[in-house]
Amino acid sequence: MSYNKQDEDGADVGTTGHEWDGIEELNNPLPRWWVWCFYLTIVWGVGYMIAYPAWPLISGATPGLLEYSTRGEVAQDIARVDAENSDIIAQLASVDLNTIRDNPELHGFAVNAGANIFGANCSQCHGRGAAGVQAGGYPNLLDDDWLWGGEIDQIAYTITHGIRNEQSYDSHYSQMPAFGTDGLLEKSEIETLVQYVLSLSRADHDPVVAVGGAELFMDNCASCHGDNAMGQTEIGAPNLSDAIWLYGSSNEAVYTSIYNARFGVMPAWSEDYRAAGGLSAAEVNAVAAYVHQLGTTQ
Repeated sequence: MSYNKQDEDGADVGTTGHEWDGIEELNNPLPRWWVWCFYLTIVWGVGYMIAYPAWPLISGATPGLLEYSTRGEVAQDIARVDAENSDIIAQLASVDLNTIRDNPELHGFAVNAGANIFGANCSQCHGRGAAGVQAGGYPNLLDDDWLWGGEIDQIAYTITHGIRNEQSYDSHYSQMPAFGTDGLLEKSEIETLVQYVLSLSRADHDPVVAVGGAELFMDNCASCHGDNAMGQTEIGAPNLSDAIWLYGSSNEAVYTSIYNARFGVMPAWSEDYRAAGGLSAAEVNAVAAYVHQLGTTQ
């Protein structure tokens, strides 16, 4: 294989010193148009750093001569959309939620807006599809089993004030006794009570052991869960007679619930209690409308 070590003008260009299997890499200069393009990109880069935000600082970045901000653009877009929807947002903020379905346009707007708000603020615990996370005790919002009531205004109240939090004095609050930790029941009694509780929902249980749990239930649990074990939404006591379990229906899960008790917390989402990231009245109502229509009965 032969090649010419001279450039177009006949000058010897030499090599870079790289050679492999007799093939050498010539040290040809770059085409001038390519070099000028390279210089232009440098000039453009310097100009960009001067005109636009570029260099990070301790609490931000250099603003640039144009003071351009993508966050500012988003804020402007949000403000524009809010202005366009100001009338319907005002209606949503003051609507009687029990009558919102009488206004299909308002209800449709609320459900669509609520889906986006739910995805941004609630899905981290309840899941993107609102099916909950049993391992963490996050309720499934797709069924019609509600600890604190599933009417649309009750849902809005729960979103506004939350559950067992330190933000709102009006949050839902109740506390289950830790029957084992506090020494209220012996371990053998708790094991008997577990089998009885499982029998209430026809879950797998030991029927012989369960017989002795009826009296224990009436003495220790019926005051909250009711004589019929169907719970009380006024105090967030779950229905134990159905097959819906917040923390699971295994022997171990129910034993842990009775022995250590459960104390699930939900933040108060109203902007009255969250200086940053709180929801306005319209946003709370939108989420309530969205969650309410997820159930099987409306």
